[in-house]
Amino acid sequence: GYQGMVDGGDNIVEATWSSVSGIMQLGGTVIGSARCKEFREKAGRLRAAKNLIDHNICNLVVIGGDGSLTGADLFRREWAALITELRDTGSITESQFKQCQHLNIVGLVGSIDNDFCGTDMTIGTDSALHRIVEAVDAISTTASSHQRTF
Repeated sequence: GYQGMVDGGDNIVEATWSSVSGIMQLGGTVIGSARCKEFREKAGRLRAAKNLIDHNICNLVVIGGDGSLTGADLFRREWAALITELRDTGSITESQFKQCQHLNIVGLVGSIDNDFCGTDMTIGTDSALHRIVEAVDAISTTASSHQRTF
C-alpha cells in the first residue's frame, strides 16, 4: 500500500542490506506498508509526490495486486501535473522539480490469489500456500492424536 508514501516522515527510510537481510521468508507486508484511502484522492497523491521528492526518490518498485498497480499507473500518469503544482505553490524548489521530473516505476504482481493471467505463480502465492499446508498438517496431526476428524 501507499500509506508510508502519503504519511512521509519516518515511514520513508533507505533499505540497506542489513535492514532487509533475513526478511525473505517472512512474506506479507513485513515492511509495514498498508492500503491507503488518501492515495485514492489527488490530495493524497500530491502529498506522496512531495514526500518522495523531499527524499530525492523518483524510482519506485510497486509489488501488489490490481489496486496497487492501478494506483501506480495513475501516479505515473499524474506525476508531471503533481510536481508542477508542487513547484507552482512553492512546496518544492525549481531544483527539486528539475531533478525529479521523471518518475520511473517497476510493477511486480504480488497476490496470494495467484489470479494474474500469463504468470505461473505471483509473488506471495508460495508463502500463502506454504502456510495453508502447515496449518492443514497441524490439524491432521491433532485430529490423529485425538482420533477425530475435522
